[in-house]
Amino acid sequence: MNLLSLLLGSMTTQSSVDSLSEKTGVSAALIRKLLPLAIPILLKYLTSNASNQQGALSLLGALSQHTSTNQIDKQIKDADADDGSRILGHILGGSYGSVMGQLAKQTGLTESQVGAILAILAPALLSGVSAANTQQQTQQSAGLGSLLGMFGGVAQQPAQDAGKDQDGTSLLSLLSALAR
Repeated sequence: MNLLSLLLGSMTTQSSVDSLSEKTGVSAALIRKLLPLAIPILLKYLTSNASNQQGALSLLGALSQHTSTNQIDKQIKDADADDGSRILGHILGGSYGSVMGQLAKQTGLTESQVGAILAILAPALLSGVSAANTQQQTQQSAGLGSLLGMFGGVAQQPAQDAGKDQDGTSLLSLLSALAR
């Protein structure tokens, strides 16, 4: 399962981008420029955070609180930006400022615009990861096996390898390993 493709596909639809634009006042063109850059970075940080058992358990806890099955544009319209800001703070940790600066520089947005857009998107991002994790667990429990090439347990996965993939398979693998 290519988590990145699933997330980008749903978060870059015209209706999702329009909802972000309406909520933030940022043009749809700039949002379209930001999302393909930002979502892989957020997945990389989520994967890195989940590369140890404490981080993975923390992420699983957050995923259990973000289980909306509404369309992404509806989730964006209903998003709590304060919750999203806390989510971003947890995902990015001490790298928050540098990531916002990097994304602002690459897109022509201000750091505050990048932060506002991602704060609105963050709860939907977690709902998407939660849904993908649930789908993976369902497939495994149904005896279909892993589509992701599990690499053992969380404790066996070196932290330096956790961020190598850019499509989210390591993140789902880490979460799956915890569920065993």
